[in-house]
Parts: sequence; structure tokens; C-alpha cells
Amino acid sequence: MALLPKHPAPLAGGYRGGNNRALGCHDNARKPLDFQRINAAALARLPDLLARWLPDGKRQGHEYFARNPRRTDTRPGSFSINLITGKWADFACDAKGGDVVSLAAYLGGISQGEAARNLAAMMGVRHG
Repeated sequence: MALLPKHPAPLAGGYRGGNNRALGCHDNARKPLDFQRINAAALARLPDLLARWLPDGKRQGHEYFARNPRRTDTRPGSFSINLITGKWADFACDAKGGDVVSLAAYLGGISQGEAARNLAAMMGVRHG
């Protein structure tokens, strides 16, 4: 099961997804997702995830700078991810989020619930 499509479709407008991290949050009557636990596991592996999702990015201190694959972005600079907190932003299009789940959802053009389930599977985090 791939977390992200190879060539994600562009979003209409900026993504302003909230931090859907409430424990026990239900998504379409599926098992409850522990967003906090999934985010913690993904944050621990964030450099590896970013190397997979954004392979042309560069680490500078506690930040990872890459081209945003969701828009026409010719060089890294405005799209950054904090490697300590998982917060991310693209200052060129005002897209931002507060954790790894929201980043995965944004990059993949999927819901945060689906991104959390995919990350949980990748990280071996059991939920429900």
C-alpha cells in the first residue's frame, strides 16, 4: 500500500488542514485512530520519510527544504518541514500544517484519516 501517489494531482487552493489529533477520533466508522501516537512514531522517522517523499530536499539545521510537488516549484526554499516538531509550511502558497499526518495528507491529496492509517501501517503502529 503506497502512502503517496507517484504523481499527486494538484490541489485547488492551499491546504489548511487542522491538526486532527484527538484520541479516539473516528473516521467513517473505522477503528479509532490514535493520531498522537501515529504522529510520534512518524516524527521519529521523519528524515527517512522525507527522503522518500521529497528526495531532492536538503536538510539545514532542524529544517528540511524541498520543492513542493503539489505546485510548480522550480527550486527548494519556500517549502519547509521542521524536523523536531513536524510542522510544515509552503510560504509561497500559504499551505501549512502542524504534524506529519497533515503533511502526508497534503502531499498525497488524501484525508488525514487515510494518511494516519497509511502511516500507522508503515510505522507498525497498531490502532483501534
